[in-house]
Amino acid sequence: MKARGRRLFAALMAVMLLTPVGALAETSFEGTVTSGSTQVVSAPFGGTVSSVSVKVGDRIQAGDVVATVETTKVYAPQSGTITGIFAQSGDNLSDVAGRYGAALYITPEHKYSVTADIEKAYNSSGNKYVNIGETVYLRCTSDGDHTAVGVITAVQDTQYTVETIEGELKMGETVKVYRSEEHTAKSRIGQGEVSRTSEVAVTGEGSLIQLHVSDGDTVERGQLLFETVSDSLDGLYATGSEMLSDVSGIVASVSVQAGDVASKGMTLITVYPEEEMQVEILVDEYDLTLIAEGDKVNITFGWDEESSQSVEGTVSMISHISDEESTEAAYRAYIDFEPVEDIRLGMSAVVTTLDGETVGSESESES
Repeated sequence: MKARGRRLFAALMAVMLLTPVGALAETSFEGTVTSGSTQVVSAPFGGTVSSVSVKVGDRIQAGDVVATVETTKVYAPQSGTITGIFAQSGDNLSDVAGRYGAALYITPEHKYSVTADIEKAYNSSGNKYVNIGETVYLRCTSDGDHTAVGVITAVQDTQYTVETIEGELKMGETVKVYRSEEHTAKSRIGQGEVSRTSEVAVTGEGSLIQLHVSDGDTVERGQLLFETVSDSLDGLYATGSEMLSDVSGIVASVSVQAGDVASKGMTLITVYPEEEMQVEILVDEYDLTLIAEGDKVNITFGWDEESSQSVEGTVSMISHISDEESTEAAYRAYIDFEPVEDIRLGMSAVVTTLDGETVGSESESES
């Protein structure tokens, strides 16, 4: 006996064992597990695909990662405290910047800034030229008690800006700026007034896909603040660069690969939905009187000859057009059932119809 014949025989025996005593099995049909439809999983946003997490034949659940896209990462330009977060996931950052000036702001950890001028510098040619990034030393002119260390952050003609990195000054007081830590007169390169350091505006291009900080967080220079994608999200709330499946089932096809540029709405994969599994059978014309739409049937599966597992199904449709592949008149029929975990597309199955009457039932014995 060939392997398929042995499996069919075992399945038929299982049906007989599961059939209540006295119930008459009308007929059985060989079938195959198939799917009634496919469902598309589309890209919720665009971007360059960095990885694909599924392949044809995988069983996936709703919420599983299908693909991941590359993002543009925006880092803190300096240390400080996050203040005024105005962008949320899904926002177009150009729109946010147009309204609030930036996606978020950082209040620098060193709160003092000095606007200085070289006109008060010690009279030497070397003191009339300063460099961005140069470390300088500050001392107040009133009593000399307030000192600080700073860095020159901007230069414009004779004026330059110093941001403090340590020390304590007073708002509005006048300070002298020195190249020497000892505040020697010959190292004096200017004089200026202490003011509040302005917040640093941070923004980006495209749409915000994931925010990594909260208002009030303390951040270090170079810390990741948020990630963006180039495509518009239309206000979609997104939590990361991962594209997720919204359906459970079997992957039928994969339409993207790493390196592809996906656009919003583009098909990523197609899925045979789990709830759409059916058994497809072929009914000869002379058996059409034995099966009808709406009939309850038993389904057994042939992957294990020793198994007596059976599930109930319902005949959902019998075609009114003869199958073109059959040499004699035969009609395809489809059986709906609740799939169990072991069921796979393409598996062989046996569908058995049952007579509604039972020989030797309670009603007959009473009569």
